[in-house]
Amino acid sequence: MLTFVTGSKQAFEVSLADVSQTQLQGKNDVILEFHVDDTTGANEKDSLMEISFHIPNANTQFVGDENHPPAQVFREKIMSVADVGTGVEEAVVTFEGIAILTPRGRYSVELHLSFLRLQGQANDFKIQYSSVVRLFLLPKFNQPHTFVVVTLDPPIRKGQTLYPHIVLQFETDYVVESTLSINEDILNTKYKDRLEPSYKGLIHEVFTTIMRGLSGAKVTKPGKFRSCQDGYAVKSSLKAEDGVLYPLEKSFFFLPKPPTLILHEEIDYVEFERHAAGGSNMHYFDLLIRLKTEQEHLFRNIQRNEYHNLFDFISSKGLKIMNLGDVRTADGVAEILQNDDDDAVDPHLERIKNEAGVDESDEEVFFS
Repeated sequence: MLTFVTGSKQAFEVSLADVSQTQLQGKNDVILEFHVDDTTGANEKDSLMEISFHIPNANTQFVGDENHPPAQVFREKIMSVADVGTGVEEAVVTFEGIAILTPRGRYSVELHLSFLRLQGQANDFKIQYSSVVRLFLLPKFNQPHTFVVVTLDPPIRKGQTLYPHIVLQFETDYVVESTLSINEDILNTKYKDRLEPSYKGLIHEVFTTIMRGLSGAKVTKPGKFRSCQDGYAVKSSLKAEDGVLYPLEKSFFFLPKPPTLILHEEIDYVEFERHAAGGSNMHYFDLLIRLKTEQEHLFRNIQRNEYHNLFDFISSKGLKIMNLGDVRTADGVAEILQNDDDDAVDPHLERIKNEAGVDESDEEVFFS
């Protein structure tokens, strides 16, 4: 932090992690420019873009000489601890041509010291790590891709659409070798035991490891649930969108679109619904999840052979199953969801901040 004190009292302080560039103007002035944040929270309030400091030659805190004026001493001190470069800031590491499913497009993903940047042909997002509340590493069964989800609070905005979850899709077997562009002193102090100078491994593991080290966000991966084919998720559809539903240790996550995260603590009850007998529908069932807010999510067309694995997993989590005890009959059909906001902002996103502070040892990802 940079603290400005006047009359022995603190006037203000500035986080040097938010400084993107510094400029020496004349002999006595130093300008600090700050990172732009494209989350909605940044857009809803005033943000400091730049600040200028005048460093007199007679000051006693940053002492210089004729060839090395005090303003330059001050600037070098700032540069030694801030996320800045001599010109255009260099990323710690860049992953080129990454497929992102929401917001859809192919992006260059840059990981900087205090923010991540998504650069596409039509869109450019800068996201402070302070907005990253959790990472999810979710393999796709029997497919050559792995999801990595970056969950944000506040979300980013594209047009009128809010995106609380950035869904990246990596080729599962693709191996990369990355050397971090980072000051050795910073690496050995601030990021000691969090980052290594270089990495070689599967791209989704390398990305997640570096992202975790820079942002400090925890990583959630599949827990104990296994499908009938020994996968981590079951195929289903949410309204008109086909996807997969991941039953995780503390939540359910439907991917890829609309990415819908449902925390166990927000669930009132779940209900298994049979399709009417006859035709191909008899091989499928639906899963209704009703929240304590009375919102409902109906996951349709789950293969019938997934029933026992799902039932046992949900029972083990202590979630209320309304079919039991004849509260509702097993053949009952719940009303069709009336809420059209399933693809809007996740209504439980604020809860993730609390979850982010809880140790989930059985879900944490550690890579060497």
